[in-house]
Amino acid sequence: MLTITNANIITSDRIIENGTIWIADGKIVDIAERLVSEDEIIGDWLDAKGLFLSPGFIDIHVHGGGGADFMDNTIDAFLRVAQTHVRYGTTAMLPTTLTSEPEELMALFDTYARALSHNKRGSRFLGLHLEGPYFAMNQRGAQDPRYIRNPTPEEYIPILERYGHLIARWSAAPELPGALEFGLKVRGHGILLALAHTDAIYEEILPAVDHGYRLATHLYSGMSGMTRRNAYRYAGTIESCLLLDAIDVEIIADGVHLPEPFLKLIHKIKGKDKIILITDAMRAAGMPEGKSILGSLKSGIEVIVEDGVAKLPDCSSFAGSVATADRLIRTMINMAGTDLITAVQMMTLNPAKLLGCADRIGSIGIGKDADIVLFDDNVNVHFTFISGELCYQSN
Repeated sequence: MLTITNANIITSDRIIENGTIWIADGKIVDIAERLVSEDEIIGDWLDAKGLFLSPGFIDIHVHGGGGADFMDNTIDAFLRVAQTHVRYGTTAMLPTTLTSEPEELMALFDTYARALSHNKRGSRFLGLHLEGPYFAMNQRGAQDPRYIRNPTPEEYIPILERYGHLIARWSAAPELPGALEFGLKVRGHGILLALAHTDAIYEEILPAVDHGYRLATHLYSGMSGMTRRNAYRYAGTIESCLLLDAIDVEIIADGVHLPEPFLKLIHKIKGKDKIILITDAMRAAGMPEGKSILGSLKSGIEVIVEDGVAKLPDCSSFAGSVATADRLIRTMINMAGTDLITAVQMMTLNPAKLLGCADRIGSIGIGKDADIVLFDDNVNVHFTFISGELCYQSN
């Protein structure tokens, strides 16, 4: 049993000042809206000293951190990324791939399956996020063009049948030949389907929604905006995703990928319940700025990290972020003008609902998993608990 008292507990609609929670067997077993006396303290005791107590942050799009990338395809790399991001409050994540050779992807499934049992002190893995390889070449960004291709049943059906239980999410461009049929198959396996790196227009987004696409991968990045065809204007993917209530949007809220007006516009249109904060972090997250590699050490692309973001060497495109979850929440408060409860919801409850696990994680409540973060007024993380176990404590 663990008692955490004198905490400002962030719930879905208010902050409980000087509250107390009790944790046992990895779950929250009780909550009190007050300080407690010594005889009410059961088991170990932590005085939060007025820190905010939040649900653990959930990052549904992350490639790496701490000098490692999931595409390195080693158990050590998986663990290093998880142990890096837990320091910044991420208690759960979707390890995310990059467009690659089919053989490289097959090997990664097996590495992920083995890494699951070794991950004792880092952010828990909720399933893989396959980003690609079914993308529009014109919107590839930093994705390697050598491996971009259209979806074919001969490739994706064996993947779904053999590894579908390991996949939580798949991102693809819905306008590609075969992408709608692909969407139905993916959704049929209970996998979250997202549109990404796409040139789709509104008339192509509508059938995509009917075929299971319900999330916009890093809104504004790698997707079309308003375009002209034969003098007529067409709404691109960006406008379509802002307009359609059936589509949630994820945003890289590092303050660089999306500057202040974009963050405010997205919040104004989509509201607090339809936005998910993601890091899209690559291996340089949590590391000093300088040269780095996007993707695997074997076949990745050299990038430069400067100004708080990763860029291609010619600065023609961003190449993933170096953000951590705490930075996203600070950005939403300081730049987008959201309140703390809303910013936390976008990093906790919203992704949990999208993944279908909000009954276990994503909010503070009796019976929920004790995935908990304690942070100060500037969202500097002091403690991270996963299933009630202390996984990080600041100095």
